[in-house]
Amino acid sequence: QVQLVESGGGLVQAGGSLRLSCAASRTIFRFYAMAWYRQAPGKERELVAVVSAGGSTKYADSVKGRFTISRDNANNAVYLEMNSLKPEDTAVYYCNKDPAYERYWGQGTQVTVSS
Repeated sequence: QVQLVESGGGLVQAGGSLRLSCAASRTIFRFYAMAWYRQAPGKERELVAVVSAGGSTKYADSVKGRFTISRDNANNAVYLEMNSLKPEDTAVYYCNKDPAYERYWGQGTQVTVSS
């Protein structure tokens, strides 16, 4: 069974940066588009960024120009570089396929941006 483990979250001031990592337990993920999602308190989980199996990317309008998604198929990893962070970026961040597969949801990693 595939497991996705997110890491790299933390507390940062507005304007700061963080790099999130997602490690997959099996190599099967290299055939899928992978994505980062986030869920803020009291809100629905939302799609933040997607990287296709071929490496093309797309972003939610709210993070475009500030976040960069990338993947390393050799190491079964997906990354999210987050710059110019804003308090509204505060959420639990998850990785999963795109579209998401319910059984792949992990624990996520908390990102908190202070103003």
